[in-house]
Amino acid sequence: MARPTVKAVLLSPQRPLGDRPLLVVGPSLGTSSVLWVQAGALLGEDFDVVAWDLPGHGVSPAATEAFDMAELADAVVALVDSIAPGTRFHYAGVSLGGAAGLQLGIKHGERLKSLSVQCSGAKIGTPEAWLERAETVRTQGTPVLLQASAGRWFGPGFMEREPELSSRLLHSLRDTERFSYAYCCEALAAFDVRAQLGSIGVPTLAVAGVEDAVTPPSFAAEIVEGITAGGGTATEVALEGVAHLAPAETPAKVAELLRNFIGGIEK
Repeated sequence: MARPTVKAVLLSPQRPLGDRPLLVVGPSLGTSSVLWVQAGALLGEDFDVVAWDLPGHGVSPAATEAFDMAELADAVVALVDSIAPGTRFHYAGVSLGGAAGLQLGIKHGERLKSLSVQCSGAKIGTPEAWLERAETVRTQGTPVLLQASAGRWFGPGFMEREPELSSRLLHSLRDTERFSYAYCCEALAAFDVRAQLGSIGVPTLAVAGVEDAVTPPSFAAEIVEGITAGGGTATEVALEGVAHLAPAETPAKVAELLRNFIGGIEK
Protein backbone atom coordinates (compact mmCIF):
# COMPACT_ATOMS: atom_id res chain seq x y z
CA MET A 1 0.00 0.00 0.00
CA ALA A 2 1.05 3.60 -0.55
CA ARG A 3 -0.22 7.11 0.07
CA PRO A 4 -2.36 8.21 -2.88
CA THR A 5 -2.27 11.66 -4.44
CA VAL A 6 -5.23 14.00 -4.09
CA LYS A 7 -5.79 17.40 -5.67
CA ALA A 8 -7.63 20.49 -4.49
CA VAL A 9 -10.34 22.81 -5.80
CA LEU A 10 -10.69 26.30 -4.32
CA LEU A 11 -14.33 27.05 -3.51
CA SER A 12 -13.88 30.48 -1.90
CA PRO A 13 -12.94 33.61 -3.88
CA GLN A 14 -9.47 33.78 -5.41
CA ARG A 15 -7.21 35.65 -2.94
CA PRO A 16 -4.00 35.05 -0.99
CA LEU A 17 -4.43 32.23 1.51
CA GLY A 18 -3.87 32.98 5.16
CA ASP A 19 -6.01 36.02 5.93
CA ARG A 20 -8.95 33.80 6.86
CA PRO A 21 -9.14 30.43 8.64
CA LEU A 22 -8.57 27.47 6.33
CA LEU A 23 -11.48 25.04 5.95
CA VAL A 24 -10.73 21.82 4.07
CA VAL A 25 -13.78 19.87 2.89
CA GLY A 26 -13.89 16.24 1.82
CA PRO A 27 -16.17 14.27 -0.51
CA SER A 28 -18.38 11.24 -0.37
CA LEU A 29 -17.41 8.17 -2.38
CA GLY A 30 -18.35 8.66 -6.03
CA THR A 31 -18.75 12.43 -5.79
CA SER A 32 -16.37 15.36 -6.23
CA SER A 33 -15.93 18.94 -5.09
CA VAL A 34 -19.36 19.55 -6.71
CA LEU A 35 -20.77 18.20 -3.42
CA TRP A 36 -19.49 21.29 -1.60
CA VAL A 37 -19.84 24.03 -4.23
CA GLN A 38 -22.95 25.70 -2.81
CA ALA A 39 -22.04 25.39 0.86
CA GLY A 40 -18.48 26.46 0.04
CA ALA A 41 -19.71 29.60 -1.69
CA LEU A 42 -21.80 30.49 1.36
CA LEU A 43 -18.76 30.04 3.60
CA GLY A 44 -16.29 31.67 1.25
CA GLU A 45 -16.33 35.16 2.73
CA ASP A 46 -15.47 33.91 6.21
CA PHE A 47 -13.07 31.08 5.38
CA ASP A 48 -10.62 29.94 2.75
CA VAL A 49 -12.53 26.86 1.57
CA VAL A 50 -10.55 24.15 -0.20
CA ALA A 51 -12.18 20.93 -1.39
CA TRP A 52 -10.24 17.78 -2.21
CA ASP A 53 -11.20 14.97 -4.56
CA LEU A 54 -10.71 11.27 -3.91
CA PRO A 55 -8.23 9.36 -6.11
CA GLY A 56 -9.68 8.91 -9.58
CA HIS A 57 -12.52 11.32 -8.79
CA GLY A 58 -12.86 14.90 -10.05
CA VAL A 59 -9.44 16.50 -10.51
CA SER A 60 -7.42 13.90 -8.58
CA PRO A 61 -5.30 11.38 -10.49
CA ALA A 62 -6.20 7.71 -10.45
CA ALA A 63 -4.72 5.51 -7.73
CA THR A 64 -2.17 3.01 -8.97
CA GLU A 65 -2.32 0.70 -5.94
CA ALA A 66 -4.34 0.01 -2.82
CA PHE A 67 -4.36 2.39 0.13
CA ASP A 68 -5.97 2.47 3.56
CA MET A 69 -7.77 5.25 5.36
CA ALA A 70 -4.67 6.29 7.32
CA GLU A 71 -2.80 6.78 4.04
CA LEU A 72 -5.72 8.78 2.66
CA ALA A 73 -5.54 11.03 5.73
CA ASP A 74 -1.81 11.39 5.12
CA ALA A 75 -2.64 12.47 1.55
CA VAL A 76 -4.94 15.22 2.85
CA VAL A 77 -2.21 16.55 5.14
CA ALA A 78 0.26 16.45 2.23
CA LEU A 79 -2.21 18.40 0.12
CA VAL A 80 -2.59 21.07 2.80
CA ASP A 81 1.18 21.31 3.13
CA SER A 82 1.46 21.82 -0.63
CA ILE A 83 -0.74 24.93 -0.48
CA ALA A 84 -0.24 26.21 3.09
CA PRO A 85 2.76 24.45 4.68
CA GLY A 86 2.31 23.57 8.33
CA THR A 87 -1.06 25.33 8.63
CA ARG A 88 -3.57 24.08 11.15
CA PHE A 89 -7.00 23.78 9.55
CA HIS A 90 -10.67 23.09 10.12
CA TYR A 91 -11.95 19.96 8.41
CA ALA A 92 -15.41 18.85 7.30
CA GLY A 93 -16.01 15.65 5.35
CA VAL A 94 -18.95 13.60 4.11
CA SER A 95 -19.24 9.79 4.25
CA LEU A 96 -15.82 8.48 3.14
CA GLY A 97 -14.53 12.05 3.50
CA GLY A 98 -15.89 12.05 7.04
CA ALA A 99 -14.19 8.73 7.76
CA ALA A 100 -10.95 10.32 6.53
CA GLY A 101 -11.69 13.16 8.96
CA LEU A 102 -11.92 10.74 11.88
CA GLN A 103 -8.61 9.29 10.78
CA LEU A 104 -7.16 12.80 10.67
CA GLY A 105 -8.36 13.38 14.21
CA ILE A 106 -6.75 10.13 15.37
CA LYS A 107 -3.45 10.40 13.49
CA HIS A 108 -2.98 14.12 12.79
CA GLY A 109 -4.95 15.79 15.56
CA GLU A 110 -2.23 18.38 16.06
CA ARG A 111 -2.98 19.74 12.57
CA LEU A 112 -6.72 20.16 13.13
CA LYS A 113 -8.54 23.10 14.72
CA SER A 114 -11.91 21.39 14.43
CA LEU A 115 -13.55 18.39 12.83
CA SER A 116 -17.01 18.01 11.30
CA VAL A 117 -18.01 14.47 10.36
CA GLN A 118 -21.10 14.45 8.14
CA CYS A 119 -23.24 11.49 7.08
CA SER A 120 -20.47 9.14 8.13
CA GLY A 121 -19.40 6.69 10.79
CA ALA A 122 -16.48 5.13 12.61
CA LYS A 123 -17.36 1.95 10.71
CA ILE A 124 -19.56 2.02 7.61
CA GLY A 125 -21.22 -1.07 6.20
CA THR A 126 -19.64 -4.52 6.22
CA PRO A 127 -16.31 -5.65 4.73
CA GLU A 128 -18.14 -8.21 2.62
CA ALA A 129 -20.45 -5.63 1.05
CA TRP A 130 -17.59 -3.25 0.25
CA LEU A 131 -15.44 -5.97 -1.28
CA GLU A 132 -18.39 -7.16 -3.36
CA ARG A 133 -18.97 -3.61 -4.62
CA ALA A 134 -15.27 -3.23 -5.42
CA GLU A 135 -15.37 -6.35 -7.56
CA THR A 136 -18.57 -5.24 -9.31
CA VAL A 137 -17.09 -1.87 -10.22
CA ARG A 138 -13.81 -3.37 -11.41
CA THR A 139 -15.66 -5.59 -13.86
CA GLN A 140 -18.62 -3.39 -14.83
CA GLY A 141 -17.54 0.21 -14.15
CA THR A 142 -19.18 2.89 -12.02
CA PRO A 143 -22.26 3.50 -14.24
CA VAL A 144 -23.71 0.25 -12.88
CA LEU A 145 -24.10 2.03 -9.53
CA LEU A 146 -26.07 5.07 -10.72
CA GLN A 147 -29.60 3.94 -9.93
CA ALA A 148 -28.80 2.55 -6.48
CA SER A 149 -26.69 5.58 -5.57
CA ALA A 150 -29.45 8.00 -6.54
CA GLY A 151 -31.72 6.15 -4.11
CA ARG A 152 -29.18 6.28 -1.28
CA TRP A 153 -27.79 9.77 -1.74
CA PHE A 154 -30.81 12.06 -1.80
CA GLY A 155 -33.70 12.74 0.54
CA PRO A 156 -37.33 12.68 -0.64
CA GLY A 157 -38.02 15.06 -3.54
CA PHE A 158 -34.45 16.36 -3.86
CA MET A 159 -33.91 15.18 -7.45
CA GLU A 160 -37.14 16.88 -8.50
CA ARG A 161 -36.24 20.13 -6.69
CA GLU A 162 -32.60 20.18 -7.81
CA PRO A 163 -32.37 18.30 -11.12
CA GLU A 164 -29.19 20.06 -12.28
CA LEU A 165 -27.22 19.50 -9.08
CA SER A 166 -28.34 15.90 -8.66
CA SER A 167 -27.39 15.27 -12.28
CA ARG A 168 -23.93 16.80 -11.75
CA LEU A 169 -23.36 14.61 -8.71
CA LEU A 170 -24.43 11.46 -10.54
CA HIS A 171 -22.21 12.42 -13.47
CA SER A 172 -19.30 12.62 -10.99
CA LEU A 173 -19.98 8.99 -10.12
CA ARG A 174 -20.29 7.94 -13.76
CA ASP A 175 -16.97 9.60 -14.60
CA THR A 176 -15.01 8.16 -11.66
CA GLU A 177 -12.13 5.88 -12.60
CA ARG A 178 -13.28 2.35 -11.79
CA PHE A 179 -10.13 0.99 -10.19
CA SER A 180 -9.73 4.01 -7.91
CA TYR A 181 -13.35 3.59 -6.81
CA ALA A 182 -12.64 -0.05 -6.04
CA TYR A 183 -9.58 0.90 -3.96
CA CYS A 184 -11.79 3.31 -1.99
CA CYS A 185 -14.26 0.49 -1.34
CA GLU A 186 -11.44 -1.71 -0.08
CA ALA A 187 -10.23 1.07 2.22
CA LEU A 188 -13.74 1.31 3.67
CA ALA A 189 -13.91 -2.47 4.05
CA ALA A 190 -10.91 -2.31 6.41
CA PHE A 191 -11.99 0.87 8.21
CA ASP A 192 -13.12 0.56 11.82
CA VAL A 193 -11.94 3.18 14.32
CA ARG A 194 -14.66 2.74 16.93
CA ALA A 195 -12.10 1.74 19.55
CA GLN A 196 -9.93 4.78 18.73
CA LEU A 197 -12.55 7.53 18.93
CA GLY A 198 -11.50 8.38 22.47
CA SER A 199 -8.13 9.58 21.18
CA ILE A 200 -9.74 12.43 19.21
CA GLY A 201 -9.16 15.60 21.20
CA VAL A 202 -10.18 18.20 18.63
CA PRO A 203 -13.68 19.78 18.94
CA THR A 204 -16.01 17.69 16.77
CA LEU A 205 -19.42 18.21 15.20
CA ALA A 206 -21.19 15.10 13.92
CA VAL A 207 -23.97 15.81 11.40
CA ALA A 208 -26.47 13.18 10.28
CA GLY A 209 -29.40 13.05 7.90
CA VAL A 210 -32.63 11.70 9.35
CA GLU A 211 -33.39 10.04 5.99
CA ASP A 212 -29.91 8.50 5.64
CA ALA A 213 -30.14 4.73 5.40
CA VAL A 214 -26.36 4.33 4.97
CA THR A 215 -25.14 6.22 8.04
CA PRO A 216 -28.23 7.06 10.13
CA PRO A 217 -28.19 9.41 13.14
CA SER A 218 -27.17 6.52 15.41
CA PHE A 219 -23.76 6.61 13.69
CA ALA A 220 -23.29 10.26 14.64
CA ALA A 221 -24.34 9.43 18.19
CA GLU A 222 -21.76 6.65 18.31
CA ILE A 223 -19.02 9.07 17.20
CA VAL A 224 -20.00 11.61 19.84
CA GLU A 225 -20.20 8.96 22.55
CA GLY A 226 -16.78 7.57 21.65
CA ILE A 227 -15.08 10.96 21.61
CA THR A 228 -16.66 12.25 24.80
CA ALA A 229 -15.88 8.99 26.62
CA GLY A 230 -12.23 9.77 26.02
CA GLY A 231 -12.59 13.27 27.42
CA GLY A 232 -13.04 15.07 24.11
CA THR A 233 -15.71 17.57 23.10
CA ALA A 234 -18.29 16.52 20.52
CA THR A 235 -21.87 17.33 19.62
CA GLU A 236 -24.35 15.89 17.14
CA VAL A 237 -27.04 17.37 14.89
CA ALA A 238 -29.66 15.46 12.88
CA LEU A 239 -31.09 17.21 9.82
CA GLU A 240 -34.70 16.54 8.83
CA GLY A 241 -35.38 15.59 5.20
CA VAL A 242 -31.69 14.95 4.49
CA ALA A 243 -30.22 11.65 3.36
CA HIS A 244 -26.52 11.00 2.65
CA LEU A 245 -25.16 14.19 1.04
CA ALA A 246 -25.95 16.96 3.52
CA PRO A 247 -23.84 19.80 1.99
CA ALA A 248 -25.60 19.36 -1.36
CA GLU A 249 -29.07 18.69 0.02
CA THR A 250 -29.13 21.57 2.50
CA PRO A 251 -26.13 23.83 1.81
CA ALA A 252 -27.47 26.82 3.75
CA LYS A 253 -28.04 24.75 6.89
CA VAL A 254 -24.66 23.05 6.67
CA ALA A 255 -22.95 26.41 6.09
CA GLU A 256 -24.75 27.87 9.10
CA LEU A 257 -23.76 24.93 11.29
CA LEU A 258 -20.13 25.16 10.25
CA ARG A 259 -19.98 28.94 10.56
CA ASN A 260 -21.33 28.81 14.10
CA PHE A 261 -19.23 25.82 15.09
CA ILE A 262 -15.94 27.13 13.68
CA GLY A 263 -16.71 30.69 14.73
CA GLY A 264 -16.93 29.59 18.34
CA ILE A 265 -13.47 28.01 18.08
CA GLU A 266 -11.88 30.95 16.28
CA LYS A 267 -12.99 33.50 18.91
